[in-house]
Amino acid sequence: MTRLSSVLRRLSGAALLLPSLALGQRAPSPNIALPHQRFQLPNGLDVILHVDRTVPLVTVYQWFKVGSGDEKVGRTGFAHLFEHIMFMGSANVPVGKFDQWLEAAGAQNNGSTNQDRTDYFESGPAHALPLMLWLDADRLGWLLPTMDQAKVDLQRDVVKNERRQSYDNAPYGRSYETILAALWPAGHPYSWSTIGSMADLSAASLDDVKGFFRQYYAPNNVILVIAGDFDADSARAMVTRYFGDVPRNPATPARSTAAALPPLTRDTILMLEDRVQLPRLTWTWRGVPVGHADEAALDAAAAILGQGKSSRLYKSLVYERQVAQDVRASNPTERLAGSFALQGTPKPGVHPRVLAAAFDSAITELAAHGPTERELQRHKNQARASVLDALSSTLGRAQSLGECLATRSTPDCLALELEEVERLTPGDVQHAAQRWLAGKGKVVLTVVPQGKTDLAVGGTH
Repeated sequence: MTRLSSVLRRLSGAALLLPSLALGQRAPSPNIALPHQRFQLPNGLDVILHVDRTVPLVTVYQWFKVGSGDEKVGRTGFAHLFEHIMFMGSANVPVGKFDQWLEAAGAQNNGSTNQDRTDYFESGPAHALPLMLWLDADRLGWLLPTMDQAKVDLQRDVVKNERRQSYDNAPYGRSYETILAALWPAGHPYSWSTIGSMADLSAASLDDVKGFFRQYYAPNNVILVIAGDFDADSARAMVTRYFGDVPRNPATPARSTAAALPPLTRDTILMLEDRVQLPRLTWTWRGVPVGHADEAALDAAAAILGQGKSSRLYKSLVYERQVAQDVRASNPTERLAGSFALQGTPKPGVHPRVLAAAFDSAITELAAHGPTERELQRHKNQARASVLDALSSTLGRAQSLGECLATRSTPDCLALELEEVERLTPGDVQHAAQRWLAGKGKVVLTVVPQGKTDLAVGGTH
């Protein structure tokens, strides 16, 4: 997904930071340019420097071009497993010291994995920058010699427990994997979840994990961003000193080039019995990849239909008719493909088909008439406010620069993406709804309480 899209989804429903505008009035776009320098080491490490002396804080952010979409059938979950292993120490950093040394310096760190990337960051006081860079360089260049079966087994068990907590034993937890497997053909890079399967995690050998590291964890597969209070010349020298000797991968990692798939031709109807009190209905369509001409319009459609208390479905189902506990819409976009989803939980005694009828009516109405000017302007206001909020921290700016370079081939793409939102017309949103949603096949999943299969919902065509 693009940086702006991810910002909007994370902050959808938050209070607007900008005043509402009169109908048809367009606010000037905020100045969101991020001054930066960019250079590349001989080993291929791509480096972005963004100096901001406003406060004495700094962030180091790394975007590794590897996610669950780069895994193989039968060996899923490796990208996320490796995210955990990266905190287990390296040649010059004993186990546990990565976190301890950063915390002692007043810094924090974390990482995450999705279909397209694995990222890591450290944020803290400016004086901790040399420590951050040295730690990151040591684990990139000299983690492999310290990797052993005990570390793999330990983190494998941690990931398995995370899977139990978030998927297997969580209410509605199996929904996501079920939808992915039906939305994409078998073997498609997005047809499995980032967490991986229990069987694949159990099957992962030490040699498998080492091979995954050798293929993807090399400087020529990384974007490194430094943002905050530092001297650019000193930072460049430190990056060169710490990372310069890390060998590049002589073979550029092969990434899937699976072609974008057309919309489904018919509905796929699914039902899951779960230990839940209330049923939940989810409709999911195939959407568009990052950078597609309809991405901004589908983002707007999701916001207008089901993001925040002013959205059409929330007002109708939750506030006015009071037949739903919650309702939401989303439009995640990734490198190869995207998806568009509507989801709702009915109130006790209400059959999910009531929500299904409302979903169908809302999509049909949007495709027939588009949004109002006021609805679209609200979305544009939210986009501007969300971007400004996200860029208020050194971490937000570092993430933006790294993600923009990875997805748009330029570090400073937010102004471009925000301009795409500003140019949207009601007709653009209407056209996107017609092309990707109305009358198109989708995955219809109803999660029902155990034994209450009569609460399942069928398709619309």
